[in-house]
Amino acid sequence: MAGTDTEKKPVLQMVQADGTDEGCVTFVLHEEDHTLGNSLRYVLMKNPDVEFCGYSITHPSESKINFRIQTRGGLPATEPLRKGLNDLTDICKHVLHTFEAQVKEFKEKQGEAME
Repeated sequence: MAGTDTEKKPVLQMVQADGTDEGCVTFVLHEEDHTLGNSLRYVLMKNPDVEFCGYSITHPSESKINFRIQTRGGLPATEPLRKGLNDLTDICKHVLHTFEAQVKEFKEKQGEAME
């Protein structure tokens, strides 16, 4: 069938210029946009080992972001990325748990008010 791509794209690619150390890397995240890019950038910039962190969207018609991390002290950029993704996951779980607890509490109060 014309136009179908049977080859699966990787979700994450690591792009590193020749001659640079592991502390300065651009990651390409496919099928992502500003939602993950800005949230992850915010979390990573709170890490004292991260010297620079930024992202760009290559083109509005492409759903991928280029995410650049530069670390201090020779630390590989993959470590803060992994920690940042885990921290962001924990934050999202906390927000979801808090939201669900408040919805449950609201519904219980509404049920009491109806009686």
